[in-house]
Amino acid sequence: MQHSHPVDASSEAGSAQTDLRAQLANHENVLCTVLVDLSQQLRFSQGLLALTDRRLMARDPETGLWSSWPLPEKAPADSPPALFLRHFDHAGVGTLELHDGSGRLASWRFTLAANVQALRLLRLFEQQLAPAQGAAGDDIALCPLCDTVLPPDSDECPTCARELHTPPSTWVLLRLWRFAQPYQGQLLAGFLLTLASTAATLVPPYLTIPLIDDILIPFQNGQQIESWKVLAILGALLAAALVGWGLNWARTYLLALVSERIGADLRTATFDHLLELSLDYFGGKRTGDLMARIGSETDRINVFLSLHALDFATDVLMILMTAVILFSINPWLALVTLLPLPFIAWMIHAVRERLRTGFEKIDRVWSEVTNVLADTIPGIRVVKAFAQEKREAQRFRDANRHNLLVNDKLNKVWSLFTPTVSLLTEIGLLVVWAFGIWLVSKQQITVGVLTAFIAYIGRFYTRLDSMSRIVSVTQKAAAGAKRIFDILDHVSNVPEPASPVPMAPLQGRIEMTGLGFRYGNRAVIRGLDLSIKPGEMIGLVGHSGSGKSTLVNLICRFYDVTDGSISVDGTDIRRFTVADYRRNIGLVLQEPFLFFGTIAENIAYGKPGASRAEIVAAARAAHAHEFILRLPQGYDSLVGERGQGLSGGERQRISIARALLIDPRILILDEATSSVDTETEQEIQKALDNLVQGRTTIAIAHRLSTLRKADRLVVMDRGQVVEVGPHDELMAKQGAYWRLYEAQARQVDSEDADAEEGRIALVTSQARTAQRTGNV
Repeated sequence: MQHSHPVDASSEAGSAQTDLRAQLANHENVLCTVLVDLSQQLRFSQGLLALTDRRLMARDPETGLWSSWPLPEKAPADSPPALFLRHFDHAGVGTLELHDGSGRLASWRFTLAANVQALRLLRLFEQQLAPAQGAAGDDIALCPLCDTVLPPDSDECPTCARELHTPPSTWVLLRLWRFAQPYQGQLLAGFLLTLASTAATLVPPYLTIPLIDDILIPFQNGQQIESWKVLAILGALLAAALVGWGLNWARTYLLALVSERIGADLRTATFDHLLELSLDYFGGKRTGDLMARIGSETDRINVFLSLHALDFATDVLMILMTAVILFSINPWLALVTLLPLPFIAWMIHAVRERLRTGFEKIDRVWSEVTNVLADTIPGIRVVKAFAQEKREAQRFRDANRHNLLVNDKLNKVWSLFTPTVSLLTEIGLLVVWAFGIWLVSKQQITVGVLTAFIAYIGRFYTRLDSMSRIVSVTQKAAAGAKRIFDILDHVSNVPEPASPVPMAPLQGRIEMTGLGFRYGNRAVIRGLDLSIKPGEMIGLVGHSGSGKSTLVNLICRFYDVTDGSISVDGTDIRRFTVADYRRNIGLVLQEPFLFFGTIAENIAYGKPGASRAEIVAAARAAHAHEFILRLPQGYDSLVGERGQGLSGGERQRISIARALLIDPRILILDEATSSVDTETEQEIQKALDNLVQGRTTIAIAHRLSTLRKADRLVVMDRGQVVEVGPHDELMAKQGAYWRLYEAQARQVDSEDADAEEGRIALVTSQARTAQRTGNV
């Protein structure tokens, strides 16, 4: 049965969570929520969809009324469910529909920002109706960043964590061997040095037996001791210390060098692989997260390899060799020494499972902090322009607080584990003292043997305690290695061909046949056919979202087509190597990107070996030479990050010079003049006229008047070509292009009229002011 409860319709998302609590029955647990931010008419509003362990609840985004559908009893495995949810998305809008045997009961729409939550609710809904049902939590917890209801027994927010994460396994560290393999000779030498240095450190405790039994106790009893015996034992102790120091220094230095090189190779391989991935990978990643993976994660692995892995190997060798010595001295006393081992091993196993997931979660939360920095610092001009310093500071504080909360939760576990291991080792030492004293009283061992035993046990328990502490470091390194291998394991959606076709000099003929492309479930281009002749200039026009930029991205092979093919000079572009193909394409973007460096270095970015004469010639053709010479150091003037210090038109002309220098056969102009004033546009247009000569050119322009020189205009609508032809021919047809042109002309006329009225008003005001001044 369906129930409704009136709620204030103006409530926002925060109050919706509060209203949800008011609707819950006693001991009813919330499993998942979805923020429904669209009405059925696709207007923005605030609603909520919640799944509990008893029912599905929904707050209408327009009326604020609550509805609920009780979850049916679990049906047999071979019968259809009484209730089921359907999920799909189209054109950036997600939909969840609730059905029973008779048809659809309700539906909810939302933007794809809530899609992760919706998928999780769908999965939990199916689990609730499945035979095996998990237990729910007892309380409702909210994410500190977005106030989303968290899953039971978890501090992982489904909204903030946009990816499905699997906990890292310690075995992932073994995959680092592919980077360590080139240094296996040095690693073997380091292991032998570790073995020798560990053996050297075990000599001094053994020498305490003759030192106490043959020298100290007889001397205390009044016996005469020969000096050479004392000097021999003390000399042996000094020699063992010096040999141990030398061996420790050699192995530490050698393995530190190797670990640094492994870390450097790991960073290089990760960055190289990152550059080979297609654009869709970067579209789903944050800059700060990728920077943290390549930077801090590899540093953490470096520290683990150079320090902690070495300590772990030393600890294992020390424990094994010490155990052998202890059993050789007195087996019964050795067995008593090993009593705490089973308890410590059990604790390590119990804690390792929590640390395994906790440290990867800490890494992801820390990436939230770096993401705020990566967003804010490059965009500091926008932040200051809109006076949003306090807002960005609050974002950083929220991310920092979230990081603190996750760390505090893990530290509760770790802070209890470490002292407990120390307590067990102290108790073990007391047991050995008691049993050893009893053996001495029974004259089964000497005082020297007991003293040596205590010395060995001190080293044994110290290493045991150190090994327990390394669990934390190992899990941190495993979490970092998993995040690194998440990049290395990702396969590019734009793969290199298995048998590439050699790239001959291109003529520039482009054929698109049955072209189709999808972003996820959303079809952007469908059944597109287009042929472009060598040296022809094509203008792409159409409304925003018609697929113009996507088509350009497919031609550049930033993405691979879903259906059909793109051929250049009769060869499918997927048969060329990606680098060889793109060297023949010049790209001028709407927002040109300049790197930190000199003007000359930016112009020569596509051709690093270009001479100064070639750079100057490209700048002259791009109409950039004059303003470059006006800079303090001319072509050697430094350009700030992303071109700070240069105007938009100047950055664009440098971008055109960069494209001219590589002399491409295919030229892509993506809104190259849309963000500059009219005078600057004329300068850029002169540069573009030099750039397009003799090249196959595909131009996207917001201002249709800039495409009059195009040989043909291609009008796109909803991913399809609707008209093709010259400007005059398309205007005569009075079709899609004519409507676009007329709409833009009316807008320009309106803007010109407003400007003329403003000019007349200004002249009139100045005349009146002059008249009043004359009267005075």
